[in-house]
Amino acid sequence: MIVVTGAAGFIGSNIIKGLNARGIHDILAVDDLSDGKKFKNLAVVHYKDYMDHQTFLTSIVNGTFKHSISAVFHQGACSDTTEWNGRYMMENNYEYSKVLFHHCLSLHIPFIYASSAAIYGGNSQFDDQDWQQLPLNVYGYSKWKFDQYIKPYLNDPSSQIVGLRYFNVYGPHENHKGKMASVAFHLMNQLRDHNEVKLFEGHEGYGNGEQQRDFIFVEDVVKVNLWFYENPNKHGIFNCGTGQARPFNAIANKLLELHGQGELKYIPFPDHLKGAYQSHTQANIHALRQVGFTEAFTSLEQGLENYYQWFHTHW
Repeated sequence: MIVVTGAAGFIGSNIIKGLNARGIHDILAVDDLSDGKKFKNLAVVHYKDYMDHQTFLTSIVNGTFKHSISAVFHQGACSDTTEWNGRYMMENNYEYSKVLFHHCLSLHIPFIYASSAAIYGGNSQFDDQDWQQLPLNVYGYSKWKFDQYIKPYLNDPSSQIVGLRYFNVYGPHENHKGKMASVAFHLMNQLRDHNEVKLFEGHEGYGNGEQQRDFIFVEDVVKVNLWFYENPNKHGIFNCGTGQARPFNAIANKLLELHGQGELKYIPFPDHLKGAYQSHTQANIHALRQVGFTEAFTSLEQGLENYYQWFHTHW
């Protein structure tokens, strides 16, 4: 049985969808459905069983978990970059992950987990082989500390260990994420509801809407995860992005083109994000390519077109 934590979430549900496309349905979906709206992501994929994330952890700790696990995709986390409750963040993202990791290590179970580009903070270089980083928020810190915890075990792993530092992921099934959903999701909602899109004005030397991110389509993230699953002899911590930074204006202009009408407006840069905002990200994917992943990434324009069509069919 394959375990997917964060199964009702954005990337977790898409990983299950990708496994289903490969004919795999023997899956345990693990999540926290306190926000019951997330059930919609589980309703469109196929899995054998569901378990609450705390029940799952307790079963692991107590040694009462009876299923035989063939692999774990650990996607569950609090991903709110504006959450400043450090105790909650570390318990949820760091301590939980350590327990699950050691369970996998002791039983030689492949462990593929979600890290984040948030670990890089305000750095201008995004090198997954550089271990000197300074996150800008406690979410990034929680992910960075777990990467650091994992690092010594990568020297001589007895089973597969893979960390993927996701850059700016966008695509279907992120509608439950609220303010943490991608800019593409928010702009499509704005176009539908108000026939306009809003971006931040310039900040830290960037022009209006010219802040740049490495935007990666969720289907490409799934491809990377499943490539490692299908290549269990590969291990390490890798950036998961396209390797190309694009301005927010590029997303706005493409969506305006797809919508056929509308207006682009710029709003003041929020005070609460000053000093805690990444104005530029661009994944260095040399290590990912070197380890053997050679598939091309979806262009931003094609990804947005695919997402726009899905959005207006399902949302």
